[in-house]
Amino acid sequence: MGKTMLAVFFGLGMVLAGASSSYALQAGGVETGDLETGSVVGQPFKELSVDVSFFATEIGNMKVWYPPMTVLDFKSRPGAPVLLKVTNNATAEHGFQLSAAVNQSAPTVLHTKIVLKPGETQYIGIPTSDLFYASGSVLEYRCHLHPGHVGGKLLMLK
Repeated sequence: MGKTMLAVFFGLGMVLAGASSSYALQAGGVETGDLETGSVVGQPFKELSVDVSFFATEIGNMKVWYPPMTVLDFKSRPGAPVLLKVTNNATAEHGFQLSAAVNQSAPTVLHTKIVLKPGETQYIGIPTSDLFYASGSVLEYRCHLHPGHVGGKLLMLK
């Protein structure tokens, strides 16, 4: 094999290696499900601590996701996946969409949607690496079924 051919293979290997690293977000991806059967990156939801709970509720005639602002401090938190508990306490079906506010068109952006019936609870498991890679320090959550409902923000302290 000549030096030119070796350089082409070496160069091709470098391109392929560079391309695969851009998909680092896919460490396991966002998983949704119930507490008993759900899991993320091989860890059952029931073995993880719930980091944040969100509730669809009605305040007067306003429909909101509560709390409107949540802080998740990673400075003192172990590296286990993040587990979010999402409950619909309202009287109608509601959606829960969690996404990065900036750069939503990127193929690696963190983005998940679920639909909850009245009284239903679901869990969302997210690998910590996906949170850090996919977004800045703020994620937005809202009802994707009803644009007029009030959502909120999840601030991550890294």
